[in-house]
Amino acid sequence: MSKQPKSSSPRLTDEPMRAWMEQHLPELRQKYLSGQRLLYQSLGLGVVVGLAAHIGGYVLMASAPRGLLGLVADLLKSLGLSLWTGVVVVLFVQVIPDAKRRQISRFLDGFDALPPEKIPQGEQAEPKQG
Repeated sequence: MSKQPKSSSPRLTDEPMRAWMEQHLPELRQKYLSGQRLLYQSLGLGVVVGLAAHIGGYVLMASAPRGLLGLVADLLKSLGLSLWTGVVVVLFVQVIPDAKRRQISRFLDGFDALPPEKIPQGEQAEPKQG
């Protein structure tokens, strides 16, 4: 019995599935791999689930403050709080700076594409004599 090495990518043997993939491959690459769509969807889901868990834990804590149910309510509230505040931290640490970096990069690329005669010449500062 010979073992064949496992491939890292699955082989599509189903012809309708293969045809569908070939038809939609450019769209999948453009929408999901080139942009930040997955990151934004994950962050949005994290905020919604985190807020729901935080509110649910808070409501559960108000109705059953003691015992095992109180512990579950406290854990749910803490989990929700940490989840949605983590999303806020990621937003300020990664998403906003990356968006700003892309904006500046697009501006500089557009500026570099201008012909030299179209670039406005500013007044040259003369050295002060003193």
